[in-house]
Amino acid sequence: MGLIFSSESLGCAPSAGPAAATGLGDLPEGCAASILAYLEPTDICRLGGLNRAFRGASWADFVWESKLPENYGVLVEKVLGGACVVGNGLSKREIYTRLCRANVFDGGTKKVWLDKCTSRVCISIASKGLAITGIDDRRYWSHIPTEESSLCS
Repeated sequence: MGLIFSSESLGCAPSAGPAAATGLGDLPEGCAASILAYLEPTDICRLGGLNRAFRGASWADFVWESKLPENYGVLVEKVLGGACVVGNGLSKREIYTRLCRANVFDGGTKKVWLDKCTSRVCISIASKGLAITGIDDRRYWSHIPTEESSLCS
C-alpha cells in the first residue's frame, strides 16, 4: 500500500492556473549533450531534430570529438588541409561530416573515410599508390586496368 500525497497535505497552496507540463524541451542543453555523447552518430543526428535542446546539444564539440578517431588531427591535415580547416573555424561535427565522405589524396591513388556506424578509419589504396619493388621491371609484374577498379587511371 502506498501513501497518497496532495498539494494540500504538503501545505502547498493550489496554483492559480493549470500546471505547466515539463518535457524533453525543458532539459538543459548540457545534460542533453552528455546523453548524446554515449550514442552513435546516426542517433545523435536523429535526436538533433527532436527539439531545440537536443538540436543545440547535437552541435557540442565534446560530443563529436568522442566520435572522431584519436589521430583525426593527422587526417584533417593530410586530407582536408589543416590550415584550411583551422582558418574556417569548423566545428567537430563539421570535421566529422567531412571525414565521413570519401576523401581522395596522394595524387588520387588513395581514399580515406570514416565509417559512420563505427567511426573507424577506412582506406582504399590503388595499385599505383603502392610502392612495389621492381615496379618498372615488367619481368615481375604489369599493370592491367579493369573496370572493377574505381581508382585505376
